[in-house]
Amino acid sequence: MHPHTGRRRTARFRALIALAVPLLVAAGSVPPAGAAPEGAAPPGSAPGADPGAAPEDERAATVTWTVRPADEQGPDGRSWVELTLDPGESATEHVAVRNLGRTPATFSITTADGYFTDTGRFNMLPSARPSREAGTWVEAPDTVTVEAGGSAVLPFTVTVPRNATPGDHPAGIAASLMSVSQGPGGANIGIESRVGFRVMTRVTGELSPSVAVDNIHTSYALSWNPFEPGSLDITYDAVNDGNTHLTVDAGVEAAGRTEESRSSNGRPGPAELLPGDRRSLTTTVTKVWPLGIVTGRVTLVSAASAEGDPAATARPVTRTFVAWAVPWPQLIILAGVLLVLAGFWRGRRQRRRLEQKLAQAQARPQEQAPAASG
Repeated sequence: MHPHTGRRRTARFRALIALAVPLLVAAGSVPPAGAAPEGAAPPGSAPGADPGAAPEDERAATVTWTVRPADEQGPDGRSWVELTLDPGESATEHVAVRNLGRTPATFSITTADGYFTDTGRFNMLPSARPSREAGTWVEAPDTVTVEAGGSAVLPFTVTVPRNATPGDHPAGIAASLMSVSQGPGGANIGIESRVGFRVMTRVTGELSPSVAVDNIHTSYALSWNPFEPGSLDITYDAVNDGNTHLTVDAGVEAAGRTEESRSSNGRPGPAELLPGDRRSLTTTVTKVWPLGIVTGRVTLVSAASAEGDPAATARPVTRTFVAWAVPWPQLIILAGVLLVLAGFWRGRRQRRRLEQKLAQAQARPQEQAPAASG
């Protein structure tokens, strides 16, 4: 379609790139402008350039970068920032942006409310969604230009509103680049790649750590071998109904066995829950015999995510459940055995009756025969 017709469609979407996970600092990359995206972008990087869309020397100019918590001199070894502030109080922190590419790059510095995904990974709200909580408390420079191979340390300030509620409030800060390419149908596609870390602010006041177990569902799976035990799946929600950030260990005990729970990504281990978070967890207990009714219990043991803060630890929570484990194959086999035994018993009984009738029939002619004369 001719560009002067005014009918050319321009579509823009922003793909939020997940933040660096704890103990790992992700590196981001953005292809040169005009390079078409190829598939989904991995965490901390934009899609790679289409080999047919850009020459080799242009693809070599891909920008990669890292973002880390820092002091005034540079990265200080932290994975993220944790602050404890009074309502109305402010604190200044620093972020280090390092350009690992071969060309200078100008990064946008963005802040937003933070959250954990269903798989337990920390993330920031996308740029298109306005922040309403701790993301609005963070002030940072809008942009920073970093030379190739260089680093820049920027200050940012966290200011807690005077009416902020006590407890933990998550946010994130990131350095981002925007690339624009032409997608199918000639539409312009903008891809925002962001790399950053979480900024967790605890507002002083009354802390009320608390966890709960909700929505327990069970499902028993029979073994294909009727002489082998089956397995019991237990799905439930771990709920942080307090006001502190907690790390929760979850497990299920049933049929004399204890198994660790796993999140939706299938990985076992502790789950991080922010205030108000609800995480679906699943546990599979193996070698459970189908005895009709199986009882068990779900236990959540939480710990404060901030070290050295026992006051923010919730009490362990246990909830019991009852599951049906009907031994249908075993019942069918038992019914078959009983039918065979019943048939055998009935046949044997009929044979005995027949033998008795035959014996009676043979005895009657002898009784009716005249006695021999002397």
